[in-house]
Amino acid sequence: MTIRVIIVDDQAMVRAGFAALLAAQPDIDVVGEAPDGRRGVEVARSAHPDVVLMDVRMPELDGLAAAREILRPPAGVTHRPKVLMLTTFDVDDYVYEALRAGASGFLLKDAPPADLIAAVRVVAAGEALLAPSVTRRLIADFAASRPAPRRDTAALRLNGLTPRETEVLELIARGLSNQEIAESLVLAEQTVKTHIGRVLAKLDLRDRAQAVVFAYESGLVTPGSA
Repeated sequence: MTIRVIIVDDQAMVRAGFAALLAAQPDIDVVGEAPDGRRGVEVARSAHPDVVLMDVRMPELDGLAAAREILRPPAGVTHRPKVLMLTTFDVDDYVYEALRAGASGFLLKDAPPADLIAAVRVVAAGEALLAPSVTRRLIADFAASRPAPRRDTAALRLNGLTPRETEVLELIARGLSNQEIAESLVLAEQTVKTHIGRVLAKLDLRDRAQAVVFAYESGLVTPGSA
C-alpha cells in the first residue's frame, strides 16, 4: 500500500531534497508540498495524505498551529493524516506542545536519509516516533519548564489500570524502550507490547507519545523522578 506524503517547509531546497528522497521509494508517493503552515493546511485538505512532514518554524502559520488545524478538522472533514514534525534541535521549544496537539512524533531535519524514510513508514503505520533518548530529553524539558501536573481527572483514569499496566506506563514515561521494559519487569517483549496496547486502549490514548504526556499530567511521573 502506497504511503501518501506532503512536505510543509519554508525552505525550497529542503522540500525538494525530501521529495526526491521519498519519491524514490517504491511504497511512498509525494502528493504535495507547501511553503508555509497556512498553505500546508490547504494542501492537506485537498491531497488527503497519510503523513504530513511539518516544519516547526514557518511564516504565515507555524507548524504547531498548522498541525492543530490538520489534526482537528472542521465538521464534515473526516480525513485525518499523521503529522511528523521536523525540528532543527533535538528538543525544540514546540515539541511538547506538538505532541499535545496530536503530532505522532518528531524528527531532526539533519537526520540520515534512511531515518527519514523509516520515520515516514513508522508514523504511517500508526506508531509514535519518539525514541527513548528523545523521550528522556522531553521529560527533562517538561520537568524544568512546566507547572505541577493536575492530578484530578487524569489521575482518576489511572484507577482503571492494573498494577502491572501502571508499571509499564511509568516505564514508558521514563523513556525506556520495550526491550528495556521487558528486562526491568522480567517479561517477554511481546508481553510488554500487549500491556502497552491495553494501557493505550483503557486510557483512550493514540500512541506512546500521548502516553508520556498523560503520565506527566496525571502525576504518575513527577519532575525530577525520570
